Amino acid sequence: MTTSTALAHPNIAFIKYWGNRDNELRLPVNGSISMNLDGLFTKTTVTFNSSKQDSLSINNSEVKGKGLERVSYILDIVRKMANINEKAEVTSENNFPAGAGIASSAAAFAALALSASKAAGLNLSESELSKLARRGSGSASRSIPSGFVEWQMGKSEEDSFAFSIADVKHWNLVDCIAVVSSAHKKTGSTEGHAIAGTSPLQSARVADTTRRLDICRNAILKKDFETFANIIEHDSDMMHAVMMTSNPPLMYWQSATVEIFHQVREWRKNGLPVGYTVDAGANVHVLCLGEYAKEVEKRLRELNGVKDVLVAGVGGGAKII
Repeated sequence: MTTSTALAHPNIAFIKYWGNRDNELRLPVNGSISMNLDGLFTKTTVTFNSSKQDSLSINNSEVKGKGLERVSYILDIVRKMANINEKAEVTSENNFPAGAGIASSAAAFAALALSASKAAGLNLSESELSKLARRGSGSASRSIPSGFVEWQMGKSEEDSFAFSIADVKHWNLVDCIAVVSSAHKKTGSTEGHAIAGTSPLQSARVADTTRRLDICRNAILKKDFETFANIIEHDSDMMHAVMMTSNPPLMYWQSATVEIFHQVREWRKNGLPVGYTVDAGANVHVLCLGEYAKEVEKRLRELNGVKDVLVAGVGGGAKII
């Protein structure tokens, strides 16, 4: 019986991943850039033992069906790599809402990839772990490396992995996540990726990605907040335009979501360095320079419809604990 426990952080994408060119391998139609979120985490323990089937428990609740199938899929890849047959007991806990657009699956599959491979006796490199995590959730590939991360789309399964472009201490950015809904979204990201191509806007979004990646990467490296804020909002709005024009259409925003957009743009116009981005959910990630985080949190809490604000700085990579 072998056991290993790993911890991984969710990440917030600045240039978004939306749509796959291979759904099984989760090879993206475009590259993406993100930041790991410190203080928010998923902790996962994997134990290979003599039981007859894999089991999964999340926050002390047993999970079956699709959730367990996705985990067993990763465990099967690990078993094949390690040449073992044992089934696994997986227990996981996270300290933030799952399935609400805060990248819970990214943290979950990054932690699973690391803990399962270690428990199976494998010592995978960072790029190998990133590729393994990607198979469970595309954005999980970005929760393996530390700090500010880029996931290259690659030409094949072999070179589609993520790597750090700047470390945790490079830029004191803070994500103030305005939680307007902690409910589990009706349509998960996996289903959303599958229908992205039905939007007539998707091809234009994808064709323009290299330009947005370059602008965002340079803004991060130069710590140019104004350029950064403009490009992340532009990219987020483009992704949601694709979602809204997919078949069937996906509308994740709520009225409070849109109100935050208006406020953030107004605050920035008046000198407060803030910018917004939204993943597949209603909650709004409001990015700001670290020294303004308390002020931004205070303002967000005063808005109608904001139930809570989670505050996270730049987080490290997945690690064994």
